Amino acid sequence: MKPVNMNTTSKKKSADSLFIKINKWLHLWLGLVSGIIVLIVCLTGCIWVFNDEITGLLEPETKVEKQNKPVLQPSQIGAIAAHLYPDKVPAYAFYQQGRAINLTLKDPKEQGRRGGGISIHIDPYTGKVVKTDVRKKGDTDFFRFILNGHRALWLPYTIGRPIVNYGTLIFVVLLITGLIWWYPKKRNNSTRDKSFKIKWGASFKRVNLDLHNVVGFYSLLFLLAIALSGMVYGIKWYREGLYWVSTGGETLAEYKRLESDSLQAKKHYTPQQAMDKAWLTVITRHPKSAGFYYNFPDTAHSKSTIGITVYPNTGQFYNSQGYTFDQHTVQELKREDIYSTAYADAGFGGKLRKMNYDIHVGSILGFPGKVIAFLASLIGASLPVTGFLIWYGRNFKKKGNKKVVSVNATDRLPLKRRINIVKNESEPVLASTSNNLLNTKKS
Repeated sequence: MKPVNMNTTSKKKSADSLFIKINKWLHLWLGLVSGIIVLIVCLTGCIWVFNDEITGLLEPETKVEKQNKPVLQPSQIGAIAAHLYPDKVPAYAFYQQGRAINLTLKDPKEQGRRGGGISIHIDPYTGKVVKTDVRKKGDTDFFRFILNGHRALWLPYTIGRPIVNYGTLIFVVLLITGLIWWYPKKRNNSTRDKSFKIKWGASFKRVNLDLHNVVGFYSLLFLLAIALSGMVYGIKWYREGLYWVSTGGETLAEYKRLESDSLQAKKHYTPQQAMDKAWLTVITRHPKSAGFYYNFPDTAHSKSTIGITVYPNTGQFYNSQGYTFDQHTVQELKREDIYSTAYADAGFGGKLRKMNYDIHVGSILGFPGKVIAFLASLIGASLPVTGFLIWYGRNFKKKGNKKVVSVNATDRLPLKRRINIVKNESEPVLASTSNNLLNTKKS
């Protein structure tokens, strides 16, 4: 009569193939290695998705009703800034329908460099300054802080950026290995329920497992799109390879800085005239666009140029188009890169490259797409947590005392037959006991 463990199953699991074993091993250890990276990148990505919407809500004073009259030209907002901050120069301005012009001023020695500066918000019709932000070099606002964490884990850029880049690549591998592990060996009602439904009334362990497997499956395609588009910004060989494949063998042109003809300085226009002429040229071509990004020329350097980027739709960047002008002649300088090509004129690979940011943040589908990207990123952040809990529960959680029940085959027989069996079994025992007593007396 052997004790039987009621927690063990009588059926033995079929042995996994070598491929499945390797797949599970990769999913486990790559997940443990990259978990904290994925958690931070996904959480910061969730927040960044709605950065424009949140900023607009937190800065109601920058909202401006659209009027049927021309907005201030670059030379005019430059004059307003010079009156307030004579020791600064305009660096760039963002024109957006329904919002005040966001003009950033820099120290002349710092123009062209990131960080620091003064940001003033100017009513595009009246010229009134509605908001001013002064930032020292090294200061960051909330969303810049979030973006720094998303891109480099708040580490020095040369250290954190590669970690994020290849951590994202590992995440793509985890999504694929997770799908292989999730795929049921047998397709029946039981496996279908386990694969596609969360059993909310079950134990914490089961619910956690379902959150990892089921929710992870439903978000798989969205997370792949977000991760693969994110890798474009950080991994050069992937970026160039993707463009080569999507264009049928074309090479992605490197960004080259265009230069003004310094020999033409002061021969045609004043700096203010040139700025306004370039501006009028672009807005005449795109009168209905939702926004413009204006890069002021560094007038202290004769080879500096005027740059203007057009954004036809609010919150979308895929159909943007860039223009570059000579600051002395206002001649348009042609750039041979995909961002200077109109979206309609680009091929499939070029369109895919221009859509990359909108795919990454979900804005390619408008506001609903952003909501999807937010939820998918939130799920992505949960996967390392639920995965760790699964691993920890299987390997380190103290197991309770297993209930062991002694099962006798006679317990299932009728009462009379059990009594007879007990009598028959007890007679030899009594006989052997009496013999032992006699032997003891004789000795």
